[in-house]
Amino acid sequence: MYLAAVVCVLAFSRATLALDNGLMRTPPMGWLAWERYRCDIDCENDPKNCISENLFRDMADRLAEDGWRELGYVYINIDDCWSSHQRDKNGQLQADPKRFPGGIPKLARYLHDRGLKLGIYGDMGTLTCGGYPGTPMDKIDIDAKTFAAWEVDMLKYDGCYSNATEQEQGYPLMSKALNATGRPIAYSCSWPAYQGGLPPKVNYTQLGEICNLWRNYGDIQDSWSSVLTISDWFFENQDVLQPAAGPGRWNDPDMLVIGDFGLSLDQSRSQMALWAIMAAPLFMSNDLRTLDSRARAILQNKAAISINQDPMGVQGRRLLKEKSGIDVFWRPLSGNTSALVFFSRRDDMPYRYQTSLATLKYTSGSYQIYDVFAERVMPTLKASTDFVVSVNPTGVVMWYVSSPAGEKHWTPTSNALPNHFL
Repeated sequence: MYLAAVVCVLAFSRATLALDNGLMRTPPMGWLAWERYRCDIDCENDPKNCISENLFRDMADRLAEDGWRELGYVYINIDDCWSSHQRDKNGQLQADPKRFPGGIPKLARYLHDRGLKLGIYGDMGTLTCGGYPGTPMDKIDIDAKTFAAWEVDMLKYDGCYSNATEQEQGYPLMSKALNATGRPIAYSCSWPAYQGGLPPKVNYTQLGEICNLWRNYGDIQDSWSSVLTISDWFFENQDVLQPAAGPGRWNDPDMLVIGDFGLSLDQSRSQMALWAIMAAPLFMSNDLRTLDSRARAILQNKAAISINQDPMGVQGRRLLKEKSGIDVFWRPLSGNTSALVFFSRRDDMPYRYQTSLATLKYTSGSYQIYDVFAERVMPTLKASTDFVVSVNPTGVVMWYVSSPAGEKHWTPTSNALPNHFL
């Protein structure tokens, strides 16, 4: 199948470079506060939405009770503005006592009792981006030990109020300090987002040795233009980014904003499909308490999740960017299967795109197709046969494609998903 052998060799040859903590062998999934709730600390006037112990307990309840945990959404991640403005008398970070009266350890126990994991936010600089105490180099060791003592499961380490030299030294030092605690703590680095450049001037080999995931680009916003800008940047730089990803080390295009205010139904499907093709972390940033059924169906789509979580861990690529406004993306999956996405940049009307699997460099043979968002098995398709997909404006058609006939692949039934999705 197209490029599969080359990509597999690349994935396995670089697997030994990943951070040696055994974590995040598939892209992490969960919920993250920042895009939806930012730095809302006004608990007096906005108690349901402020950054507080209650907010994270509410979201943990939803993950545990509404079917999210069983699908893999297990992280509840605190972002900026959780701490007091001052360290304690021993120089340790401390949670704001009014908004987190039980402290972080109590919140961690609440999550762990529900089969969930807790992520927390820190910053390489003197201050966090929101103006709270940062973790500069002289505080790295004490803060790593503090997070471990609190039974935190993940650290997102930002880079505001630090310079390039401090980041070059500090990001590896935090990795070492986290590992030295003896507690498995996944490590998310924002280092590349502060380095910039096109293509990005980043040592991705080093990143794969010290970080489980890393932010490459600026913060996502609740808008289609933001989603499109970020995904375009990733695929325009795919020759640099794609080889860096694999089990235990992931490019992070930032949060899913599905279920908020800025995306249409088709655009929501597009973000889910593109993030699945990119092998991106799936961190929702929305209000799970009020999420509508259409957004829930997209975020809980088993086929899309399974494609994202494929254990081979190879990031997908854009194959074609057509003048018609249709882009075609491809990702190799385990068992000699693959995923295809047909995405429309158009904003006028549905577009009927004609191609064949042979044109997309699939080998000869017959393939079974599962339409991910229509949730149906399609007729067997020969590689040489032309087909037409109708793609809505700013929408997607996403397919799971079996291995060729005669090779090991799933047998479709009228009421079942491929075993790969169960």
